[in-house]
Amino acid sequence: MLMGVWISASSQDSVKISRKLQVIPFPAIAANPTAGFMYGVAPSATWILGDPADTRISSFLGTVIYTTKHQWIITAKATTFFNHDAWNLLTDMRYFITSQPTYGLGTGPQSAKPVSNGFIEYTDKFYEPIPNDQMMYFDYFRFHQTLMKRYQRTSFYGGLGIHYDYHSEINDTLLDLDPNDGDGEAITSHYLHSVSEGFDPTGYTLSGFSVNLLYDSRDNVVNPYSGRFAFANIRINPTFLGSDQNSTMLWLEYRDYIHFNKARPRHLLGFWTYGWFVTSGNVPYLDLPAVGWDQFGRSGRAYTQGRFRGKDIMYFETEYRFPLQRYKERFGGVVFLNATTANSPEADIQLFQYLDPAVGIGLRVMINKNSRANVNLDYAWGKYGAQGFYFGINEAF
Repeated sequence: MLMGVWISASSQDSVKISRKLQVIPFPAIAANPTAGFMYGVAPSATWILGDPADTRISSFLGTVIYTTKHQWIITAKATTFFNHDAWNLLTDMRYFITSQPTYGLGTGPQSAKPVSNGFIEYTDKFYEPIPNDQMMYFDYFRFHQTLMKRYQRTSFYGGLGIHYDYHSEINDTLLDLDPNDGDGEAITSHYLHSVSEGFDPTGYTLSGFSVNLLYDSRDNVVNPYSGRFAFANIRINPTFLGSDQNSTMLWLEYRDYIHFNKARPRHLLGFWTYGWFVTSGNVPYLDLPAVGWDQFGRSGRAYTQGRFRGKDIMYFETEYRFPLQRYKERFGGVVFLNATTANSPEADIQLFQYLDPAVGIGLRVMINKNSRANVNLDYAWGKYGAQGFYFGINEAF
């Protein structure tokens, strides 16, 4: 059942307040390659913290979900614009008790990603490549807050962020270091990376701050019809702020929207690309750049979250959006194409050596004309037999 709930302080103020805050306690019943079948709640909200004439709509997406793979997924993600768009706050908080397969570093087939034993001094054994996924169980806590100040009356923002990522209770299920148990030894990609770069394979912390530059001229962050978005984030993770090792990382992102019919702004072609790079130091395996780990987890439809991971990763997506009704905007459709490339210095895989694509189609149902909030139903197909059904709120980008 789909419901829209207007929040008001009193009946006298209901009209005034309801213009600013709308909450939809949306049920979460869906499936994707990472979680299997999911059920719970996925509330969304929109509000305005200033004069609607020059203050954009703020948005929130949350989840409290349990899955058939015995996972808990609890998230709170928001983009907040303050009065006159003078400040912009990006929020990303997560707590997972989860499991995910990993496939080693780099894009391309598993045969290109052998697990080497070169770092192990006590053995001279050769370990065969792992031909499929390597399942991992872990707990994960994330707290990211980025506050940026608008430069005069332009679309430019700049500011600082704080970031904390903690992985614990890591169980690397294929790892077997006992030569006497009769099963044969097995070295996983996670263990290889962790031990060779000096991290505890059972848990680690990445903590630091960021410097951010943003250009955002989108008319609506929930479902843009026009404008551009460009974001640069340099993250510094020093040990004195809690990181296990010193490192820096760079995130570069760009989005654009091209119309086919100005009279029907929902008819458009959207573009989204980002690059995510380790620029210095060592980063723990599960914190390395990976597809599906953007703020709202929308990249890489067709593939399981983290399916492609590397020291550096680049992602590209284009989506054709169109209305399905002649004079109304309630129903719409999409066709999309994405591609990912990631490197692996250990396996001598370079960026763009392998480009792994996916294609998909989707249905959109607009549930709020003011905020343009959509219900999304997407199905996508990728390489290596990957496919998935996605059900969510708002546009992918």
